[in-house]
Amino acid sequence: MGDQTQAKPRSVRWLNAASGYLAGYAYTLNPYVGCAFGCSYCYVRRMPVALFRDSPWGEWVDPKRFDADAFRREWRRALAKGGLTVFMSSATDPYQPAEHAERLTRRLLEIMAEEEPPRFLLVQTRSPLVLRDADLLLRLGDRVRVSMTVETDLEAVRKALTPSAPPLAARLRAIRGLREAGVPVQAAVSPLLPCSDAFPALLASAVERVVVDDFFRGDGSGGKRSAQLRMADRYRELGAEAQYAPETADAFVRTLRQAMPEGAVYFGQEGFLP
Repeated sequence: MGDQTQAKPRSVRWLNAASGYLAGYAYTLNPYVGCAFGCSYCYVRRMPVALFRDSPWGEWVDPKRFDADAFRREWRRALAKGGLTVFMSSATDPYQPAEHAERLTRRLLEIMAEEEPPRFLLVQTRSPLVLRDADLLLRLGDRVRVSMTVETDLEAVRKALTPSAPPLAARLRAIRGLREAGVPVQAAVSPLLPCSDAFPALLASAVERVVVDDFFRGDGSGGKRSAQLRMADRYRELGAEAQYAPETADAFVRTLRQAMPEGAVYFGQEGFLP
């Protein structure tokens, strides 16, 4: 008889060394592999995790196998090294629909709140579900910031380019809800999509901190991934071809800075750093 010993499941590594655009962080943390929002411009579409699957990006999500004791040990080891800064998440949304049932993100936050918190945790999402965890985020105090993606104020643009993502009004309500709860939050206009002239004023009334980015400096490849995703063609289909240029974001930032207090508006990497 052959050896029938079953191999143990591979342990999940939650904290992975940050690099590239996120080099200001010690680690990235992705509770899921894959993302149901499947935004048309997502740079992960051009990465191996998406390119070598049978199903298109946006049509599959794999929750990571959670072991509370294993994550707690990994967390403590990272804390012991000092300077623990974490970007959650770099290649998925921690509050995508699967989180309703899986509660992976919440369980991770629970352990962070039980143990010594990180020096800084940025929670990047476009989902109002983040409001569910306001109690845990408050326990992390000023060591956490929620970064809520709001790329446009035009629902027609949202439906054209990110049809599976939450409605814009729901995201703005979530921002206001987090502020009312006392959770640090920013709006991430990342990437800036075609919008109305009223968008800067809307942001200024909704949030105290904004970071803006575009397809040319924010996709982690100097615009190459965005070009491969044919975003210029998508803009052409929307009748917004002239807006597909770095100058569009630069002008938007200037207008936004006129509408908000000094130091409230950031561009690119600086706005996401700890």
